[in-house]
Amino acid sequence: MHRFIVTFLALGLAAGAANAQSLVQQKLDMERAGIEKDTVMLDITYRDAARLDAYERMRTEAFEQAESGGTEADIALLDEIDERPKMTFGDFDLSGQWQCRTIKLGGPAPLVVYDWFECSVSDDGSGWFLEKRTGSQRTQGRFFTDSDSRLIYLGSYFVNGDEAPRYGAGRESDQVGYVFRDRDDGWRVEFPAPQRESVLDILEFQRPR
Repeated sequence: MHRFIVTFLALGLAAGAANAQSLVQQKLDMERAGIEKDTVMLDITYRDAARLDAYERMRTEAFEQAESGGTEADIALLDEIDERPKMTFGDFDLSGQWQCRTIKLGGPAPLVVYDWFECSVSDDGSGWFLEKRTGSQRTQGRFFTDSDSRLIYLGSYFVNGDEAPRYGAGRESDQVGYVFRDRDDGWRVEFPAPQRESVLDILEFQRPR
């Protein structure tokens, strides 16, 4: 009897932990309950919720590929980024001008570090809004609080010269990522399983220098 109770409790705790970690299940449960709170769960697509659910696995796979095939200098940069602390967003203002660069991990090219481009973040009263303003590949989107030290980014990919689609327009343009503050004046977005070329994309930000 005691063994049954312990096993039952263990299974219940494991199921509860799994449910707590599954954004797909959270979104489904909210929809079934008819809850329409203005949170990330209202806006995020099921596909992007699944990509965030797979974040840790995708990140591990991407780093393994990057570190087995990248150049020594690029691997050193990646390790330095990975070792940065995750800081609170509580007293941090994302708004203003930023330099941003993309780092692609995994896929046909194991590790690619791109040049710096111009990005900006504004606060239009509905929250922070990101725009990548230069470079051929662009993104724009919004941030949602996930915890004190992590945000969720929902954005749209588009090519310079094209009109930016709305988030939710489809898998070709929808983007999702976790956002971390890793320096006093720096932060990054990590995109698991992006639509193009790589296993994980990192979009790194620093103030103009």
